[in-house]
Formats: sequence, C-alpha cells, structure tokens
Amino acid sequence: MYGKIIGSLLGLAILKLPGLFLGLLIGYLFDKVYAKEFTDRGGFARFFNAQGDVKQKAIFFHALFSSLGHISKADGQVTPEEIAIANQLMDNMQLSADARKEAQQAFREGKASDFPLEKMLNEFKIHCNSKRNVLQVFLEILISAACADGRVTRGELLVLEKIAKTLGFHSKDLHFLISTYEAEQRFRSRFNQNSGDARSRKRQQQYQQYSNENSLSDAYKILGVSDSDDDKSVKRAYKRQMSLHHPDKLSAKGLPQQALELAKNKTQDIQAAYELIKEKRGM
Repeated sequence: MYGKIIGSLLGLAILKLPGLFLGLLIGYLFDKVYAKEFTDRGGFARFFNAQGDVKQKAIFFHALFSSLGHISKADGQVTPEEIAIANQLMDNMQLSADARKEAQQAFREGKASDFPLEKMLNEFKIHCNSKRNVLQVFLEILISAACADGRVTRGELLVLEKIAKTLGFHSKDLHFLISTYEAEQRFRSRFNQNSGDARSRKRQQQYQQYSNENSLSDAYKILGVSDSDDDKSVKRAYKRQMSLHHPDKLSAKGLPQQALELAKNKTQDIQAAYELIKEKRGM
C-alpha cells in the first residue's frame, strides 16, 4: 500500500499526470515484492499485512517465540526440556491449533544461528510504539520461560541481556526482573502447599522454614521495595506495580489476550505480597 502511495506522489511531482500512473505502477510492483518477502518467511509473517488485532497478535507472538527459540539455542543445543517449556508456554496462553503451529515455526526460526534477533526486536519495538509496560511484560514472559528449568545459564543470560538492551532496558533492570520472578515463584509456593496432595515430612519442614524466614523478604522484592521503606513508599510501589501489569491497561495498549492471562497471574502475586506486608506492618 505504501509503495503505491509514495510512488504516485513522486511520479506526480516529477512528471505530473503521466508520472502519477507510472508511479502507481512502480509502487504496486514494489508492494507486491515486499509482501512476497514476508509471505516467503512463513509462520506468523504471513499475517503481517493483515489489519488490527490479527496483525498485533502475529507480530507479538512471532517476536516472543522466535526470541525464545534463540534463547534456547544459546548453549548450542536445544534440549527436550526447553522444547517442553516452550510447549507449556503455548498451553498457558491457550493458543489455538493453528496459532500453536505458527508459534512452533517462529521458535524454529529463532534457533537459526543467523537469525536477525536485534532487527526483529527493533521492528517489534516500533510496532509497540515503545510502550514500556508492554515491552516489560514481553521480557518477563521470556524470563519466566528461561527460568522454568530452575536455572539461567550464562549463554541464556547473554541473550536475555541483548534482548533487554534492544528493547530499551538496562542490565540492572533485567537482573531486577529476574530476581523478582524468582521471588514470585518462592512466594507462590506458599499457597500451593495447601493443595491437599501428599507431601513428605521433609518437604513440609522446608516449606515451613521458608514461610517463616523468607516469605516477607520475597514480598518486598515483588513490590521492588525494602523493609526499611516507609508505609507510603510501599503503597506507592504497590500501586505502580499494579498499574504496570493491569490487564485492562495492557489490553488497551495492544497486548494479546493470551498474554494477558500471564499478566493476571502477576497481579495476583503483587496483591498477595502487598497483603502480607500490610498484615505484618499493621497498615
């Protein structure tokens, strides 16, 4: 579309009316070739010329799963466990059968050693209009996937740092988000212990030790504050975190519905952490 518009305007300016038709023809051919380039890339790329919600989802999920593929390949070989983690993320996002195939294709593209990660992320950033909360949720999803096996390797961390830098985050921001995610997982385990299934005595003892000694510390980490901060600062941090991850606000800024489900889990952790802090402080 843009090729025809630009070609027509240039043609009209240079050759008047005859140039208008010549520019229109040249622009049409340009658009056709440009569209074919995207189509040939396969996967979500074939939806990039669509409009509205379809295009937004296509670009978001292509960026997400190709980045995840690149992270998984960081240590030289993609393990079955990493593939299982990617599939679990697709399950958590409740992707349809077709969307799942496209996500798997994007993951495979990202594994290529010559995959243009920074170029792709810059295009994604432009599409998001550099909306920081959307970009942060995107980064948090990748962190959760990278940490899913209980560790982040040196190679994975280097790729995460490259992704964070390209999206406009400092290294300290990335490490804060990683430590926050780890705190959330430990904090969330407090509630999973009441699921009713059998637990060994040793595991119960470990949980009891954690819940007594570490849960409050992790609650502060989730809000991004410390126990030395006053009540006003804690409340302000809570509101900031809730606003940043509020599903309605993220939806209005273009985050796909499937990713919103993960944001909802995040707000539940933030709310639970704040409630614990309020209880301990008597706020």
